[in-house]
Amino acid sequence: MSMCELESLLYRKRNVVYAFVRHRLMLMCKQSLIRVQTAEGIKRIEISPKANLKELFETVQQTLKVDGFGLFKERNFLTELHSSHSLKIGSILKHGDMLFLKKIAGGSIRRTSTTAIDDFESSSTTLPPTSVSKLFQPSAAVVEDEVDQTLSKMDGLIERARDPKLCRHNANGRCVHCSPIEPYDDNYLKEQKIKHLSFHSFIRKQKSGIDRGKYVGFDDINCRIKPGCREHPPWPKGICSKCQPSAVTLNRQIYRHVDNIMFENPTIVERFLDYWRTTAHQRMGFLYGTYEVHADVPLGIRATVAAIYEPPQESTRDSIRLLDDEAIAEVDELAQALGLKKVGWIFTDLITDDPAIGSVKQLRGIETHFLTAQECITAGELQNRHPNPCKYGSSGYFGSKFVTVCVTGDSSKQVHTEGYAVSAQCMALVRDNCLIPTKDAPELGYVRESTDKQYVPDVYYKVSDSK
Repeated sequence: MSMCELESLLYRKRNVVYAFVRHRLMLMCKQSLIRVQTAEGIKRIEISPKANLKELFETVQQTLKVDGFGLFKERNFLTELHSSHSLKIGSILKHGDMLFLKKIAGGSIRRTSTTAIDDFESSSTTLPPTSVSKLFQPSAAVVEDEVDQTLSKMDGLIERARDPKLCRHNANGRCVHCSPIEPYDDNYLKEQKIKHLSFHSFIRKQKSGIDRGKYVGFDDINCRIKPGCREHPPWPKGICSKCQPSAVTLNRQIYRHVDNIMFENPTIVERFLDYWRTTAHQRMGFLYGTYEVHADVPLGIRATVAAIYEPPQESTRDSIRLLDDEAIAEVDELAQALGLKKVGWIFTDLITDDPAIGSVKQLRGIETHFLTAQECITAGELQNRHPNPCKYGSSGYFGSKFVTVCVTGDSSKQVHTEGYAVSAQCMALVRDNCLIPTKDAPELGYVRESTDKQYVPDVYYKVSDSK
């Protein structure tokens, strides 16, 4: 084969390839790819740009097999698309655009009831929003605690004095070395040895991004099967990824709702300990007080205890059992009249070491445990009973300010009090009945196994090698 024949053959093959590519591009241009974001993931739908919005809604319904939904152009569900016979897809959407699907309880496909809007044709998609999602918007209907209302109005900035070595400006100037810093600044927290962020500092940190907290919202962890799934028989005969709760990986919560616990008067605790000193039996009580701003932690909260109420109980040297309390409603009513509320609970774990000098044994510490599994479960149950009103919570509540105080012996064998609160993960596991204590190791909890009556998600934990 000569050189001219070879060049002619290559030219013909190149033209065939070009023609094939042009044909494929023409086929692709006939269909537009629209992505639909749902709670289960992203679905891709191919539809002609000449189709109307009514056909788009029907295609989404058939492809995703979902009834009662609306389609929106923004993630925060502001601009809603309405089913229309005259408005073409190509006039408002282009190839590769993403729509966001929101399910609507008790309805079919969202349609406009006004004919004028349904027949309106325009290149603009700014239609009056008829349904705005409140999931990630602060709810004005939620009445937060007074301390939360006070903290939400504070800027929380930490003032810094002028550095004589680094600041080169005049007295009225500011630079990076003396400008106020945010309440969640990592270096400041490390210098002040603050291990956890306050809850309001955590909120400010979530709102510090580019979107300025436009999508900040807190959802409680769910450890139960979502009801109402129609794609399979109910548990234990079937389960799918839509209704199955996610696995839980235990981790340290970086924030806390209460940063400090203070008793108004030391005689409050001394009077509470009189029962143990007399009987050597353990004792439990509820803490009544108020929540106040804690100045030592940026945007912090302090639980100030004014009284301890000891409910009816039977106790021994190693156990406490609460009895029915008919007076609890009257106690809460009296506390409310005095401007107090139930802020936590307190219990003793004391064993005498030397009666002559009044020392007690150290039962808790880094080598043993700080709280037993049973105490953590009890704390989680009480925190679930006293949720924290929060305007950023999808349900109007998130977390809890209910604290736990343990009276035990310290390293010097003296009576010592320690305050705790379990995390949102523990609250969810307790609420959904996933945890039980162990018999032989009080510091360890046991995760229930799934049964025919209850599905329990997997619970994992990670251990980091400090070396």
